[in-house]
This record gives sequence, C-alpha cells and structure tokens, in this order.
Amino acid sequence: MPPVLSRVQAAYRRIEAVDRPEIWIDLRPRAETEAEAEAIDARVAAGERLPLAGRLLAVKGNIDVAGLPTTAGCPGYAYQPRADAQVVARLRAAGALVLGTTNMDQFATGLVGTRSPYGAVRNAYAPDRISGGSSSGSAVAVALGIADLALGTDTAGSGRVPAAFNGIVGLKPTRGLVPTTGVVPACASIDCVTVFARTLPEAEEALAHMVEPPGRAVPARAPGPWRVAVPAPGQLGELDPGWAQACAAAVAQVAAAGADVRPIDLTPFTEAAAMLYEGAFVAERYTAVGSFVDKSLAGGGEGLDPTVAGVITRARDIPAHRLYADQDRLAALRTRALAELADADALLLPTTPGHPTLAEVAADPLGANARLGRFTNSTNLFDLAAVAVPAGEVNGLPFGVMLVGPAHTDERLARIAGLLRPRTRLAVVGAHLSGQPLNPQLLALGARLDRTTTTAPVYRLHALRTEPPKPGLVHAGEAGAGIETEIWCLPAEGLGHLLTTLPRPMALGSVELADGSRVAGFLCEPGALADAEDITAHGGWRAYLDAGRRTP
Repeated sequence: MPPVLSRVQAAYRRIEAVDRPEIWIDLRPRAETEAEAEAIDARVAAGERLPLAGRLLAVKGNIDVAGLPTTAGCPGYAYQPRADAQVVARLRAAGALVLGTTNMDQFATGLVGTRSPYGAVRNAYAPDRISGGSSSGSAVAVALGIADLALGTDTAGSGRVPAAFNGIVGLKPTRGLVPTTGVVPACASIDCVTVFARTLPEAEEALAHMVEPPGRAVPARAPGPWRVAVPAPGQLGELDPGWAQACAAAVAQVAAAGADVRPIDLTPFTEAAAMLYEGAFVAERYTAVGSFVDKSLAGGGEGLDPTVAGVITRARDIPAHRLYADQDRLAALRTRALAELADADALLLPTTPGHPTLAEVAADPLGANARLGRFTNSTNLFDLAAVAVPAGEVNGLPFGVMLVGPAHTDERLARIAGLLRPRTRLAVVGAHLSGQPLNPQLLALGARLDRTTTTAPVYRLHALRTEPPKPGLVHAGEAGAGIETEIWCLPAEGLGHLLTTLPRPMALGSVELADGSRVAGFLCEPGALADAEDITAHGGWRAYLDAGRRTP
C-alpha cells in the first residue's frame, strides 16, 4: 500500500481505538484525507521532493485551515477562513497532511486544557490529570500517536506545558521567527506559533519549514563547553513530590554530558511571570476578542467558558497609566534577567511546578493555572526562545524540563536539549515479555529490562484471538487481581514509534503497579473481550502458556 495512504488509514484506526473525541474540534472526513494522501503518494512517485510527505499534522483551533472553521475554542466565534494560515500552508507545501483542528483553552487563555465547551482534554497517560493548555488537543494527538506533528501557540507557555505533561517535545521559537498570519491572537505582541513532535529531530525538521528568514544575528558565544544556568538553591519554590529530584537528575545529566552548570538568580524571571496575568499586559487579550466576549455575554454567553470570559472582561477596565508603569518595570526586570544569562547559553528549568488533576483545576481554576505558569510566563515577555523536552518520569507520569535562551538561539537550545536523552518506562504483560515473539521490537528500540513485578490487584487478563497470540489487560477494580508485569526502560522516541504501530484492540494507558506507582503500559479495549478467555487465575501470560504446554 502507498506509504502516505497507509499512514492516514492507521491514524483513523488509532483515533477510533483511543476514543478521545475531546481532542478534536473538527476532524476532516476520512475519505477526504485518503484522497489527499493518494495525491501525495502520486507526487512522490513522480519524483517530486516533499520532505514532510506522510507526516500527519494536527492544527490548534485558533489557526486557520482552509475548509474547516476557525473557532479559537468558541463555537459562536467561528468563521470560515479563505486560506490556510501561512505556517499551515508552508507545512502542506512540504508534504504534510492536515487531519483536523484541535481542542484548546478558549481564546488561548489558559495552561490547563479544560477551558473549552468542546470538553476537557484529558492527559494522554492518566485520564484523571490535565493535558495542559492552551494547546491541549494538539499535544495529546501527538502523544497518542495519531498525529506526527502538531501546531500550537504559546503566549504564556501553551507550547511547552502540554508537551511536558504528555511526554513529547515542544519548540517555542523566537518571537517573529514563525509568521502568525492567519492566527487568532491572544496577546498579538508576544504570541508565537509552536510545534509539537515525539522527538526533537522531528520537531526541528518541521520548524525549518515554518520559519521566516532570520532577521537578527544569532548572539555570539565564546568557545568552550555549553554553559547551562540553573536556579540558585531554594528558588524553584514549592514543587510536586519528586519533581525537585527529577529536575536535579536532568541537571546532573547535562553536567555529565560535559556542560558547565552555574547558578543564577531566578527572581527577575518569576517576578515578570506574575505580571503576565496579574499586571496590565492582560489588557491585550481584551483587545483581541473583548468586543466579541462583551456582545456574547449580553446575549447570554452561550459557548463562553466562564473562567476565560472573566479573565478577558476584567482586563477591559485596566487604566493606561498602569500599562506604562508595567512596561517600565518589565524593562528593568528584562535587563536583570539578561544580565543573569549573559555568560550562559541556556537556562534549565522544570517546565511547570507540578501536574494537577482535573478535580484540582476544577476546584481552583485561577490558582492552579497561575501556578503552572511560574516558569513559562516570562519567556515571551523577555523575548526569549525555548524548547521543552521530556526528562524522565515522576510517579509513572511524564516529567519535562525546558531550555530557555536569548532570541535567535533556537538551534543552540535544541543542541543543548539533545544532551538529555529521555527514557520512559513501559509495562508489558504479554507478547512483549522477555522471550516472547514481540520482545525483539523492544530490543530494537534500545529498551532494557528494569524489573519484574505485578500490577495492582485491579486488573483482569484475557487471551485474545490474535496472531501472534497475546493477552489483553483490562482494569476491573475490586474484581481484579495482580498480573505478572515486566517494566522496560526505553527511549521516549521509541515509545512514540510503538504508538504509531500499535494494532487494535491494544491501547496505551496508565497501569498501576503493586507498589502504587503508575507507568505507561499496553491495555486492551473492553469490546475485544467478547470471545476472549479470561486467564486471570493463572497470574500472568507466561504461566498461562506454561499451563497449556503441560496439558496433554
């Protein structure tokens, strides 16, 4: 089968398998995308050079895609664009194929991924956790292996927070490097279009097709090892349990790779971060969509997220003198921040202070959101570049860090981020176990066996009628039992590869282990169990196979 058509068909099977309708605002009809895939395959066969041929693209709902409404996460705001946004057109010209537009925090106002009438976008690994916003649907589409690339936007951190929470890469380029023509603004003066991918090279390749020719020279650097700044002790503030240790491990990893690590004062960064929403700069959000929000509220406010509407309408009455005062204060903070970074190539930070649950955000929507932006909010205010990358796990969930540096050091930041070789853990219970038919897939991806354990006693195991034979693990609550499990460590990009090739009825989810921790693991769609034998009593797949071999 032609490769692009095959990839499109696999994506639609994956969409059905993961059953996450909240990812999308508008998904293109399958027949339409298959016809476009066949056309791309024909162009490549005829000798046309399309470097992104076969890469499937998800586009945040505030970025124009011809043929689909642009909603910015608000149905009443929707309009029909006459053409693709400039950045979408560039990626399509390189061969990328758009699957659809993705869900988002309404009007790109939020870092949580829950402020949408289209539904809260759940985390790719733990459905009780937030996905991060505002580019929530785009990040989860990539993390679940549906899309290869996705576009987001980043004003306060929306191209980085969802990347961290879903174990993928988020590139936030220098302001102005990527055109924002055809993008609904949040704060037009600092908005950036961003790209998500499962690996850093994939994200960089996409960015190369998105950028404008450089308008400013890359800041010079003295020869020598990379110089990486980290906050002075105690300046990160309160972090979720395990996050300080995970961040320290990332710092140790770049140091072990040869980087020169040095402390800096983080104060100007965190003080500026608080100004983005608490100061006068939020008034620019009212400039963007305030008149629409006012008119909609006057008519009943249907389709408006109340938290977003509150943020925007409160910005209406901020006096002009306060904006000028905040601009002066920001300029002083930026001078201090750049002085701190003067002898460093990058600043390494945890992308966020923690990862809240959906319930925690619902209980305190403003407070939870404000906490998430502690390290990300200042980046665009200071005109800095950033890249967010996976840096391991904490309690079975992805943990991410970001590298921040001066404008137009995008490529430099990516090189430093490459010093972090993120690995993730995967729980397997069947055909990927040691000695089983699919175990060579893990070995080929550079995986190594970490340990053998059991799941928490809340699962049941069924023998599926597949080739090769494999079991299906399903959550059963109190009716479940502990199942023998191997934990494998593998490169994060390796897990991404497995996702794209995962056949139905298998799905990736969060598996609870006997010690209470959680890791990513292969689960099974309950609908596939109708004719499957329940083999839970054997305690594991290998024991079941051994019992069959002993049977005369």
